[in-house]
Amino acid sequence: MDKTIAELQGELAAGSVSSIEIVDGLLGRIEATDDHVNAYVAVNREGARATARALDALQASGGSAGPLHGIPIAVKDLCDTHDLPTSSGGRPVSETPPPTDANVVARLRDAGAVIIGKTNMHEYAYGYTTENPHHGDTRNPWDLERIAGGSSGGSGASVAVGSAIAALGSDTGGSVRVPSSLCGIVGLKPTYGRVSRSGVFPLAWTLDHVGPMTRTVEDTAILLSVIAGPDPGDQTTLNAPPVADYVSAVGRDIAGLRIGIPANHFFEGIDAEVLASVERAIETLIGLGAIAREVTIPGLDGTVGAWLAILLSEATSAHEELLAERPEDYGADVRNFVEAGAIVPAVHYLRAQRIRRRLVETFSTVMDEVDVLVTPATAVPATRLGEATVHIGDLTEPLFRTFARISAPFDVIGFPAMSVPCGFTAAGLPIGFQIVGHPFHEATVIAVGDAVVAAGDSADAEARARLTTAEIPLQREGESLA
Repeated sequence: MDKTIAELQGELAAGSVSSIEIVDGLLGRIEATDDHVNAYVAVNREGARATARALDALQASGGSAGPLHGIPIAVKDLCDTHDLPTSSGGRPVSETPPPTDANVVARLRDAGAVIIGKTNMHEYAYGYTTENPHHGDTRNPWDLERIAGGSSGGSGASVAVGSAIAALGSDTGGSVRVPSSLCGIVGLKPTYGRVSRSGVFPLAWTLDHVGPMTRTVEDTAILLSVIAGPDPGDQTTLNAPPVADYVSAVGRDIAGLRIGIPANHFFEGIDAEVLASVERAIETLIGLGAIAREVTIPGLDGTVGAWLAILLSEATSAHEELLAERPEDYGADVRNFVEAGAIVPAVHYLRAQRIRRRLVETFSTVMDEVDVLVTPATAVPATRLGEATVHIGDLTEPLFRTFARISAPFDVIGFPAMSVPCGFTAAGLPIGFQIVGHPFHEATVIAVGDAVVAAGDSADAEARARLTTAEIPLQREGESLA
C-alpha cells in the first residue's frame, strides 16, 4: 500500500475510504509480499478487522477515536500487545499475549490506530541484520539477497515494501536508523526520555529508545506527537519538557539554520557512493539557505568501546535469568554477546559511564555553535545476507562496528537523531542521511529532514512509490530499478 498516514487521515475524514477497506488492502499486501520479505512474526488479521469495523461504526455515528483513527500501524515484536504474543525476536516462551499493552502501543490505540501485526527483528534486538534463527531472516525489499538492517529490520522492510503504513522500532545502537537507511525510509530516534519504554523488552536500559519508522517525515511527526510524553511507568520521561507541535515543523523554512558538518570520525571510512549522496544532500540544504559550519568533535576514539561496555553489561543483566533457564534457546551470535557481558569488569562499565558524561559535555559544547549535526546515516548501503565483515577501500572491520561507529554515539549521549532517504547507489540500494539535534529539539530535526526529502530527486521518490505496489521479488543484485 502506497498511502501515507497524512493522506489516509484526509481520506478517512472525507469518507472516501473506510478503515476496513484500508485494513483489508494492507492485509492483501502482507499476503503478497511477506513470503519473500518476512517482515512479520504475527499478523493481527481478525483483531485488526474487528477494530476497523468498530472504528467505522464510531465514525458513522459522528465520532472519532483520535488523530490515527482507523489507520493500521505495525509494532516491533519487543513491544507488548495484549492481543498478540511478544517474543522479542527470541524463541517464543508462550503463545499467551501479555496482560497489558506497552505504553507506546496503548498511546497508538488511544489515538485510534489499528495494530496490524508484530514485526520481525534481530533476536532480542541484539544485532544489526535481522537474520533471525527463530523467525527467519528479514530481507531487504530492494534486493532480497541483502539485509534489511537491524534490529528493527521487519519494521523497516514492511514500511518500505508497503506491507505497513508505518511502524514502531527501537534504537539502542542505531536499530531504528540503520534499517531506515538501508530500506530507504524515515526513522527517528527521539531524545532519551521523550518516549516511554514501559512494556518494551529491554536490551540496555540506559541506551534504549523507541521511535517511529515511516515513509515520510510528516508521518514521523504525526506518530511522534502521539507516542511522546510522560509515563509514570518510565521514570526517564517524567522530567522532560512538554511535547512540541512536531507536525508544524514540516515545511518550515530552514534559511539561516546552522548545519554542523563533523570534520572527524563521521565522514571517515565511508563508502564512496554514500559519501557522494550525503554531500549532495548537504549542498541541497545550503541551497535552501542553511549555513554550513565545519565542526571538530574531540574525544570520539573510545566511543564505540564505551557503548559496547554499557551494552554488554546491561544486556547481560537483563538476560541473566533467561539465559540460566534456557541457554539452548539463544541463537549463537546473541548467546555469545550475552555470555561476554558477564565477564565485563565493573571498572570498565564505570569507566564507560564516565566517558558518556564527557561525551555529553563535548557534544553539548560543539552544538552550541550549530542547530543540527549532519552525517551519513550508515557508512555503507545494505550488505549481503550472511556477511559479517565490511570492506571499504583499505578498511576492513566487523559489520557491527561499521554500523555502530556512525549511529551508537547518539544512543550513548541520548540526543535525537533521524535518518532520511537521500538517494540510491548505482545498483539501486537506498542511502540514508542522518540529522542530529539538541536534546528535545526533535522539531528542528524534523524540519531539516523534511527539507532534504522535499528537495530530493523525483526519480528517487518515484522508485520508492513503485516499491510499495510492485510484485515481489522486485529486484536482484545488479538489476536496475528503471
